[in-house]
Amino acid sequence: MKKVKQMGVWMDHSKAYTMELLDDSIVENIISSEITQQGKEKSLEKGETFLHNKEQQIELAYYKKLSHIIRDCQHVILFGPTEAKQELANILKTDHLFNDIKIEIKNTDKMSALQMHTFVKEYFK
Repeated sequence: MKKVKQMGVWMDHSKAYTMELLDDSIVENIISSEITQQGKEKSLEKGETFLHNKEQQIELAYYKKLSHIIRDCQHVILFGPTEAKQELANILKTDHLFNDIKIEIKNTDKMSALQMHTFVKEYFK
């Protein structure tokens, strides 16, 4: 598998936009978390502890999907409005497979697709 040199990941707890920088163009993919309001309501009926455990399982699965994509990178910028980026970075730091990947974190607001693409291109210039 080829090694992607640079990738930006805008993320919150519900979805992530991965943006692979190739020359001067962006290849974007969307990774969604399985957390939904309807799922929360069903889980809450079974109890608050059950809901909390279910949310943790879903969140870990979401971060695992993202880690598989990031594993093929050399330099990654995680950005977005929530603490999800820091939570993912903390998970990646504990895994030796990510030791050679430069991972940085930036706080940003919600962005349109064009703003995200511009941010990634400017960041890696």
